[in-house]
Amino acid sequence: MKQLLLDKIAKKEITVGVIGLGYVGLPLAVEKAKAGFKTIGFDEQPAKVEMVNQGHNYIGDVVDKDLKRLVEEGLLSATSDFGFIQNVDFIAICVPTPLDVHQEPDLSCVRDSTAEIAKHLKKNTMVVLESTTYPGTTEELVCPILEQGSGLVCGKDFYLGFSPERVDPGNLIYKTKNTPKVVGAIGKDATEVIASMYRAVLEGDVKEVSSPAIAEMEKILENTYRNINIGLINELAMLCNEMGISIWEVIDAASTKPYGFQPFYQLKIGRISPASMVRTSRPIMAREMIFTHLGFICRPPH
Repeated sequence: MKQLLLDKIAKKEITVGVIGLGYVGLPLAVEKAKAGFKTIGFDEQPAKVEMVNQGHNYIGDVVDKDLKRLVEEGLLSATSDFGFIQNVDFIAICVPTPLDVHQEPDLSCVRDSTAEIAKHLKKNTMVVLESTTYPGTTEELVCPILEQGSGLVCGKDFYLGFSPERVDPGNLIYKTKNTPKVVGAIGKDATEVIASMYRAVLEGDVKEVSSPAIAEMEKILENTYRNINIGLINELAMLCNEMGISIWEVIDAASTKPYGFQPFYQLKIGRISPASMVRTSRPIMAREMIFTHLGFICRPPH
């Protein structure tokens, strides 16, 4: 299976299936098609399917003319019929994984999509989960569903891996095409073949790791690192606002340190930043806030 798939990748004979045509799936489908691989997008929303098949773009990171050209050339199409899974050799699952009311990951879309894939999965297929999730999902949830639903054996009849999406909507520099990828799969052969498929499409480096769990955890690290630092800068922005200090100049000055610091910028919602949204019943004492940020508990002044 390994050599068969590597040969098909080299000859661009792989047909790609992308499950979920949102801000992650559609840009990925477009890049696969631009690289010369026939690509089928799957989505349960008829409106998205119709728009793609008409060459009408609805995602900011996709170039309108690229989508239209790929559809006209027959390299990209969309459907809601999972029966076409039997025609593809590479499947990327790019469905939402939001938090539920209990702040637990809602994997219903992953579970349902995987179950539909299993019904039509054929031998010699690569399956990759890209949706953000907790470590263990690929091996403990996705793999059993695929094996039980298809009667096939992972590693023998099909390859399964995890490669976290790294889409930053609106980023003018890093897009799907040039952002490095991480791939972790069940078995070395699976990792090598899946990584080869991404390398045939993307300009960014592809980092191979030893297991899906490593790839899943590194995605958690990425997101946590980003969210903590954005939260920190938002807090400092409010502090600086009260003290009459420019947060932008502070960040610019701190960025001169060549190690141990990476600049993050305050999150803006529309045209209103969190700093300008602060409303209190009394002036905030800057010194009190500083002590609070340093981890000390201060008694509010009477």
